[in-house]
Amino acid sequence: MKLEVKQLILASKAIAAEKNLPEETVTDIIEQALAAAYRKDFGDREQDVRVQLNQNSGDMKVLITQTVVEEVENEHAEISVKEAKKIKASYEAGDEIVTEDTPTDFGRVAAQTAKQVMLQRLREAEREIVLGEYEDKIGTVINGTVSRVESRVVRIELGRAQGIMPQSEQIRGEYYSVGQRLKVFLKDVERENRGPQLILSRANSSFIEYLFRNEVPEMENGAVEIKAIAREAGVRTKLAVNSTVQGVDAVGTFVGGHGIRVQAVMSEIGDQEKIDIIEWEEKDEDLIKNALAPAQAISVKLDEESKRAVVVVGEDQLSIAIGKGGQNVRLASKLSGWEIDVKGPEAKPEPKEAPKKKTYVSKAQLEDSLLTTLESQEEGSGEEE
Repeated sequence: MKLEVKQLILASKAIAAEKNLPEETVTDIIEQALAAAYRKDFGDREQDVRVQLNQNSGDMKVLITQTVVEEVENEHAEISVKEAKKIKASYEAGDEIVTEDTPTDFGRVAAQTAKQVMLQRLREAEREIVLGEYEDKIGTVINGTVSRVESRVVRIELGRAQGIMPQSEQIRGEYYSVGQRLKVFLKDVERENRGPQLILSRANSSFIEYLFRNEVPEMENGAVEIKAIAREAGVRTKLAVNSTVQGVDAVGTFVGGHGIRVQAVMSEIGDQEKIDIIEWEEKDEDLIKNALAPAQAISVKLDEESKRAVVVVGEDQLSIAIGKGGQNVRLASKLSGWEIDVKGPEAKPEPKEAPKKKTYVSKAQLEDSLLTTLESQEEGSGEEE
C-alpha cells in the first residue's frame, strides 16, 4: 500500500493551522509517524529509526542506526564487528553505523499505524501548547463547567483545556452536577507519564484570598491586606487583616456595609462555611487572643522555645475557645503559628478552718472547779430563804 506522504503533510498542516501548532512541531510529528510505520513493516520495535522529510517534495529518507557488537543479539539494532569492517575497516565494537533506506510504500497495517501515531502526537502537542498557556495562570481563579463527576475526581471544562479537581481540593459538603458553572482556583500544572494535568481547587486558602481581592478594591491600592489565612474548607475560615492607612478599619473594610462583601464571598463557597475576620497584631499575645475569637481570653503565656501558648479563658468561654471538635483552637493555631493550649481558670482552694486547740485539765483543777460550783449554788439558795 503506497503511503501518500504529500497528502499526509497537507492534512497535518491543516490540522496544525486549526490547532495553532508550530510548523516544526508538525514536521517532527510526521517524521515520528513515518518512523513508526517503517519499524512496523521493515524493522523491529527496538530499532533506532529516524526519518528526514522534505515537506516541499514529499520525499523521505530513513536513517537506521546500528551498534557494532562482538556478538549480535538483535539484528535490527546491532551489527557484528566482522560485518561492520566490511563497510569500513576502522569500525570497532561500541561504534554506531548509520545506514540509509528509502522505502516507496508500506503495508496496510504500517500505513494505518503512521496515521494513528500522527493523530495521537498532534493531540499531545496541542495539549502541551494549551497547558503551556495555563501555566501563566497558576494562582488565579478561572471559570469552568463541570463535565463529569466521578467518585474521587470532578472533571471541569475550561474552554480549550480540561482540568481535574481531586477530592482533597473540593469543599466539604459541596455537591457538583454536570453542566454546573464554577469558579475554580488553578493550583498547579502537573506533568506526569499520563501527560500534563491541570489541578484545580476550591478548598485552597488562596481561593478565599482571590475572592476577597475581587470584593475589596482597597486591597489593590494597598490600604488593607490579608496577613494570614487558616481554612478548613466547608467548615470555617479565619482571616487576619491589617490596615496600612491610619484611620482605615481593616475588619470593617473586609466585612463591608451590612456585611455585603463577606456575604458575596460566602455565596460563592457556600453558607455552610463561616468566616471569622480578625485584626492582625504584631504582638503574638494579642494576635493569639484575636485568633481565638469569638472567645475572650483572660491571659496568654508564651513558651518561645517550644512555640507553645497557654491561654486562660473564663469557664463560660472554654467550649467557645476550643470549638466543635477542637476546630476553633486548631484554626487559631494555624493562623498565629503557635501551638495553643486552652485552659479554664484555676479553681481557688476553699479557706481551711484553723484547728481547735485541745485544752487539758488536771484532776485537781477539775475537783476545785466542781467545789466552787457547789458552793456558789449553796450561797444562792441561802439568800433566797
